[in-house]
Order: sequence, then structure tokens, then C-alpha cells
Amino acid sequence: MEIKVIDSMMGSGKTTWAIKYMNEAPTDQKFIYITPFLNEVKRIRENVTRRKVLEPNNRNGEGSKLRSLKELIAEGYSIASTHALFRSADDELISLIEEENYTLILDEVMSVVERAEIGKADISALMSSGLIKIEEATKQVVWIDTGYDSGRFSDIKMLANAGNLYKFGEGLLLWTFPPRVFKAFDKTFIMTYLFDAQIQRCYFDLFDIPYSKQSLDNGEVVPYDRLSEKREEIFSLIELYDGPLNEIGEARYALSSNRLQSYSSQTLKKIKNNLNNYLRNIKGAKGKEILWTTLKSKMDALKGPGFAKSFVEWNIRATNDYADRSVLAFMYNRFIRPEEKQFFEGQEKTITVDDDLLAVSDLLQWIWRSRIRNGQPISLYLPSSRMRSLLKAWASYEI
Repeated sequence: MEIKVIDSMMGSGKTTWAIKYMNEAPTDQKFIYITPFLNEVKRIRENVTRRKVLEPNNRNGEGSKLRSLKELIAEGYSIASTHALFRSADDELISLIEEENYTLILDEVMSVVERAEIGKADISALMSSGLIKIEEATKQVVWIDTGYDSGRFSDIKMLANAGNLYKFGEGLLLWTFPPRVFKAFDKTFIMTYLFDAQIQRCYFDLFDIPYSKQSLDNGEVVPYDRLSEKREEIFSLIELYDGPLNEIGEARYALSSNRLQSYSSQTLKKIKNNLNNYLRNIKGAKGKEILWTTLKSKMDALKGPGFAKSFVEWNIRATNDYADRSVLAFMYNRFIRPEEKQFFEGQEKTITVDDDLLAVSDLLQWIWRSRIRNGQPISLYLPSSRMRSLLKAWASYEI
């Protein structure tokens, strides 16, 4: 097992490098390329010409895409697919990968930790009835009732038996992507930026999955050196709003997930008016020039005439669909979810979670969906004082 993280700036040509790598690799080398979007699957299939790259299909009904993926692996094909399908990896899929000697290329980090869909009362019922127990040191959930065959907790049983379920607090179960998946590949490349900020880095550290970091320079893999990034040049393309509309975000936790969920209708209306004022009055932007975001659950409360359809989720990555947008508004103050932070920092071994670097990483990825990716200037309304400070700290290599 060898894992290399290609930690390189957005727009540095990571996908182009991956295509070149697959085209130049020996013909008997087999690849699985995993990307967030179906249009990127198509791009890989069309541009990797030295080997046939297939995509799993669902022609035979619900759930058959996973079956199709397993069949393609068993037959030794190179494959391109999505994060969503890859996250459903089970023991059978892992065993097939181990047998077939594949190289994994992962376009962007994955969601590797997630809250399980089960309530506090049901968790208490599982424990009191003797269906599960919790390992004290690791907080891992162990299914102990061998006689339980099927029922409402079948999904919890499956996750626990796979060793991918953990308990934190009084009523919280967390699922983790099976670490054995990454250990099944001969070689893995993960293409991202600011890997140290990512949840997947914490996950690798927790499960003792070794990796090395490299970067790209003119299409070639080079030793990682953060100081070689041209951050100042990128920041110079951003006209960052500085004015009274920022007052709503002065407190450290203003516009955070918890605050957005608890704001009164009056406060949300003020945020909406500020957003409208910036986009429509100060910048005079049209809908096709605008890109804005907040928590998806608050989109309807903040959207307005002329920019309602210009919303894009704050955690979007790896798409070029908005490369013509020039007027941006990021109405969110990003913090790691408490359960994720508790999961990593509550382990026996110390796993450091860098909340600030994670926030600026997600902000940069979102900004990069705009025309700045083509070297063109943008205007940005970033009302959270914390997020503005982090962006400036990144530009000056302070973080």
C-alpha cells in the first residue's frame, strides 16, 4: 500500500496530470478513478485513450450500480465512477480490489465520517436490550446479539459488524468509511488542496493509514512546498468588500451553522437585505454574474429577486460550471461539526483538528468555482469577520 497526496492549488492541473499518468502507465495497470461529478467521469472516459475505462451502470434496477462496479473489478477493467457509489464499499468490494491489484485515483477528499440515522432513544434501547455494547477505549459499537436476523436495526447491525460504527455522547452514532478500502489498493493518489485541513487527513491519522504529500509544478510531481504557492497573486484578484454591511458578522460565531439556525426572522431579514444590497445595489450584478451561498436550509430565507437561482452549496468542489461568475457572496462562517471534532479529539491518540484551516480550505474551493480560476478578477462579500481574517492569513502564509 502506497498513498500519495497530490496537494496542489486549485487550477494547477491535477486532473490533467491524472489523465496523462493513466495514458502513460503500462497497459496492464488497472485504475479506479473516483470523482464527485458524473461529468468528470465522462471527461476521464473520453480522454484516457490508452486503456478502456468503463462506468458502472444501473440497468438491472435499484442497487445494481454497486453490483456493476463489482463485476467490472472482477473482470479487470479500468473504471471511472463517483464518490457517492464508492462510499457504499462493502467487504465483497474490498476483497475484489485486493485480488485485482488496482491503483486508485481519488479526485478530491471524500466524506469519510458521517452521523448515523438513529435517534437517542433507539440507541438507549439497543444498549439496554443487549443488542450492542460500546468498547470503552475506542467508543466502537459492537453488535453482540448473534440471534438478531432482521428488523428495524438491520442497517445498524451491518455497520457495527463491519467495524465502522462509533458512539459519542449520549445519543450519537458515527459511521466511518471502511479504512480497509484504502489499504486494499496497491497505490493511491489523492488530488486535493490543503490536505492537512481535511477531515480525511484526521481519518488517516486515526486509523494509521500512512501517506506522503507532493505537489505539481508545470504538470510534474514535485516535493510539497507550501511557500511555493502563488497565494498573493490569487488574493490580488479578489475585491473584498469592506464596509457597513459586514457589521452583521463581527462576532466570532456570527453566521455559523448554529447561529444561522437560531437567528430570528428579523435577523435573517437583515442578512437578506445586506446580501441584496451588495449584489443588486452596490455591484449592480445580474443573476448570471452572481454566485452566493449559505446553509442550504437557509437558502429560501435569504434568496431574493435576481439571484435566487444563483445559489451554489458552500461545500461544492471540482466543477467548472460557474467559471463565468464574477460577483460572489459567502454568507457562512464554517466550523467543523461538533460530533466530528469530538470523534477525533476524543480518541486515546491525539488527532489534531484545525478548524481555521478547514474553514479557509472550503472557502477557497468555493471561490474557485468562479472566473478567478481563469485568472480573472472577482468581487466578494464575506461578512464573517473570522472568515475574512482567515482568507487574509492564508494569502500571507500565516496559516
